[in-house]
Amino acid sequence: MLNIGAHLSISKGFLACGKEAVSIGGNTFQFFTRNPRGGKAKEIDKKDADALIEYMKEHNFSKILAHAPYTLNPCSATEKTREFALETMKDDLKRMEFLPNNLYNFHPGSHVGQGAEKGIELITKQLNTVLFPEMTTTVLLETMAGKGSEVGKTFEELRSIIDGVDLDEKIGICLDTCHVFDGGYDIKDNLEEVLEEFDKIIGIKRLKAIHLNDSKNYLGCHKDRHEKIGKGAIGLEGMIKIINHKDLKDLPFFLETPNDIDGYAEEIKLLRENYKY
Repeated sequence: MLNIGAHLSISKGFLACGKEAVSIGGNTFQFFTRNPRGGKAKEIDKKDADALIEYMKEHNFSKILAHAPYTLNPCSATEKTREFALETMKDDLKRMEFLPNNLYNFHPGSHVGQGAEKGIELITKQLNTVLFPEMTTTVLLETMAGKGSEVGKTFEELRSIIDGVDLDEKIGICLDTCHVFDGGYDIKDNLEEVLEEFDKIIGIKRLKAIHLNDSKNYLGCHKDRHEKIGKGAIGLEGMIKIINHKDLKDLPFFLETPNDIDGYAEEIKLLRENYKY
């Protein structure tokens, strides 16, 4: 079964979001833990969270993915920004236990002139502060396109972060197809080679989720501009290869394409029609 969903708003509640996912043909979904630009998170309704858990069981859901706000930057040169990232992630991971055994994704951050090595040091310091042994959530580092001073643009940088984390069994990777393509990894024509490199450097077992996005730009552009499935440089054939690859086919796929809800439904239908398992 293809485990696929889209990025949805939980403004109407967790259960409503789960029902919306099913209405567009999905069996998972991604959501922001709070406003993507930051701010205080809405108080969690435990009954609503419990209702979603039951609904997910009834409808054969894959794991769902919570996404940290974009403003979270644990390797900022500014102490106040790092403190915001620390407190936000700490709060998010406590809240994730209302929906146990799921996934939490964040952008590693931008070192803003300090250098990648310093950035990696600060990211691992934050992770070592917020992770706790009893947590059931797996925290995912997202692969980045390499725009500006982003950390996480190479598999080696992601490996270095993991190596610095004490509770590294709590850490995984979310591979964004647009980001890695824009970052210079040719998943369109050399998917097998890219995944072999990933396995050699990070380990394929660390790969827990896929952001399935086409790219508006060319290979290695470092731009990070998502495109609708089949409308960009990776193309429909490239997307079909990804969802059917033996090492990826059972992972949850999350659409972050520039779409409305009807557009997501069309893309999910298209991908299901081209899934071979």
